[in-house]
Amino acid sequence: MANMAGKLYYVIGPSGSGKDTLIDAVRVQYPDDLIVAHRYITRSADSGGENHVALTVEEFGSRRDKGLFALYWQAHGLEYGIGQEVMEWLAKGFSVVVNGSRAELSQARRCFGAQLIPVVIQVEQGVLRQRLVDRARETEQDIERRLARAAQYTLPQTQELCVIDNSGNIEHSVQQFSLLRAEFESGETA
Repeated sequence: MANMAGKLYYVIGPSGSGKDTLIDAVRVQYPDDLIVAHRYITRSADSGGENHVALTVEEFGSRRDKGLFALYWQAHGLEYGIGQEVMEWLAKGFSVVVNGSRAELSQARRCFGAQLIPVVIQVEQGVLRQRLVDRARETEQDIERRLARAAQYTLPQTQELCVIDNSGNIEHSVQQFSLLRAEFESGETA
């Protein structure tokens, strides 16, 4: 068990950048060292994409009102939440990976403080377009909106951010994650 509180790797980036693929690969690489948190989403379980806990809008609202989310937000017409269980895992010294939201980085900083490690996934625009087309979840108009949002969105330069270029193969991205993890967790385990 870790000597200190765990780290929360808050993975963010545009839709189609490969966040889910990277998180799945990290889960395989570190099955004993990291906990990958499932998001709670008002999207059906069979809609494709990440392995999440599907909730109805009413279920989500009930859990939110009961304080069962450490963090929650709305995006793309859906509700997203990170469960309070993450706080217990961190307190026990476990490091956790979550699929976050760029727009909610400030909220995540307030919630997780110094334990938060923002991991920004970047990808070349042409690669991003092809990935959005290949996943076949959005219309061409939706894809154009997502590409425009990705091009316009910038993260505050005043905050420490870890950047992973996910334009190439997933093995290279996992290697980048491993290097940043070693930097933040060196010397913390017993």
